[in-house]
Amino acid sequence: MQRAARIAIRSVRRFWSGLREWCGDSAYERYLRASGRQVADGRKLSAKEFYLEQINRRYSRPNRCC
Repeated sequence: MQRAARIAIRSVRRFWSGLREWCGDSAYERYLRASGRQVADGRKLSAKEFYLEQINRRYSRPNRCC
């Protein structure tokens, strides 16, 4: 493979990874990599449980924008 093609592929992968971090799409993967972050009973959350908890946390606080 040519050097320019490898650099282009690496750049696209880096961009895609940054985009996933920015929009929160990789939050569950980051959660799994984090050590010691478990539910009270000692098990890790499933992807569905994680996203439901994240949504509840986000919308359970009062919004005082106005």
